[in-house]
Parts: sequence; C-alpha cells; structure tokens
Amino acid sequence: MNRVLAAASAAGLAGAAVGAYVGLVTGRLTVDLGVGRRVRPLGPLVVDISAPREAVFAAAAAPYAERAPRALREKVQVLERGEGMVLAAHHTPVGQRLTAVTVEAVTMEPPVRMGFRLLRGPVPHVVETFDFAPTPDGTRLTYRGELGTDLGPAGQLWGNLVARSWEAAVRASFELIRAEAERRARPTTRPGHTAP
Repeated sequence: MNRVLAAASAAGLAGAAVGAYVGLVTGRLTVDLGVGRRVRPLGPLVVDISAPREAVFAAAAAPYAERAPRALREKVQVLERGEGMVLAAHHTPVGQRLTAVTVEAVTMEPPVRMGFRLLRGPVPHVVETFDFAPTPDGTRLTYRGELGTDLGPAGQLWGNLVARSWEAAVRASFELIRAEAERRARPTTRPGHTAP
C-alpha cells in the first residue's frame, strides 16, 4: 500500500512539475514574488535598414495598426487601444507544440521609439525599446531591454533560458521589419516604364 501511495504521490508531483513548466513557458503562469529579483540585460541588437526612418517605424508598428495584415493578426492581438499606446497579446511558437502568450503595453513615439513593458509572461519583468535613428543610408534600428526574474540563482537560470528565446524572437522580428521597410522604400514602376 505504501508503494502505491508513493507512486501516486510521485506521479502527482511529476504532473504538477510538468504543469508548472508548461504554465511558465506559455506565459499562463507568472511567478512574481518580488523575492530575490535578478535583472539581466537584453541586447543590444542592431540592424541597419536601407529605408527611411518613417518606413522602418511603420513596418515595426504594423502589427499594432487598426488595419493590421491578416498574417500579423495571427501573431499579435490588440486588446486595447489608446493614444500612443496599445495593450497587445503576442503569440509566439515555443517548440513544436506550445505557444507562448505574452501581454505587453506598447508605447509609440513615431518615428523615434517604441517601448514595450511586459504585463503577463514567462518572467515577472521585461522592459524593452526599439530606437529608430536616421543614417546616411537609411535607418539604424536598435533594441535594448532588461529581463528580471525572482528566486535568486534558480530564477536567474530560468531568465537566461527565456532571454535566449526572447532575443531570438526579436532577431526574427527585425528581419521581418527590414524586409517590409525595404519593400516599402523601393520605387514603384508602372508597366511599360522603368524606374529612374
């Protein structure tokens, strides 16, 4: 009987551990205890884009526009809209079967800066900025941020794992922003005419 109870108890603990892990990874469970808070930097990540600053800002802000393209609406859901700010849920695939959902307040200062503050996600604290600086050949887009976790060294290990995925998602976003901004900046030609 004791072996059965021990096995059932172990299975219950394993199930709880798996549930907690899935909850953390998908952003459904946020541990925000304020105990042993450790903060680490995100970035900086920098990309030079051959497009004017306004076009780069417009490409970065497209997921939050009132008429966002359908493909972007599947990744970003605007929950609330205010002047210069949106509350948005971001859907990011994690592995093959899970999707992380983070909720962030996104502030916009066109065409200079976008700011992001995490309200719900796999860690209790993330603040980020996208800065758009004009260059002789277009725009330099710079990402900086910080990510905070609780529970000292154990939370710091978790934060390092999250930061790796977080920065990879930002890099992927930068590539999409670059492609869209450079597409928008290309001169258009009518059939039968050539661009100057």
